[in-house]
Amino acid sequence: MGEARDVMDRLTEAITSADLKAIAELYAPDAVAVTPDGAIHGRDNIVDYWRQMTDAVPDGTYESVHAYEIGDTAVDEGFFTGRNTGPIGLPSGDHLPATQKEIRIRGVDLATVRDGRIVDYRLYFDQMEFLGQLGLLPDELT
Repeated sequence: MGEARDVMDRLTEAITSADLKAIAELYAPDAVAVTPDGAIHGRDNIVDYWRQMTDAVPDGTYESVHAYEIGDTAVDEGFFTGRNTGPIGLPSGDHLPATQKEIRIRGVDLATVRDGRIVDYRLYFDQMEFLGQLGLLPDELT
């Protein structure tokens, strides 16, 4: 196993255990993350993104479907599963109350690693599926 794979596996563990300190240690200070909510610049802002996610689904687990390492980049595909028991942060800064609903979302993430830290991170998942599972879409969209 190479460095990128090791860092990605540690990130997954840190996220599912809501260990924000460990998450922070895995990102470079000037890291960039691209999520369905847009680009996030800097380690502190990225950690805040993960804090909001782990607050919304504190019991989240990850089931790997595929895990790859290509040079300095690790790629994962899998399912994030849990119950929404905390507020859901919105890009606007507003929050939606917890729905208490179970989610199971397929996603793909890529992490490029240099000197033991993530410098570029990309996360892809279907936001409509996520909102639908939470019961937050109008009936005609589900």
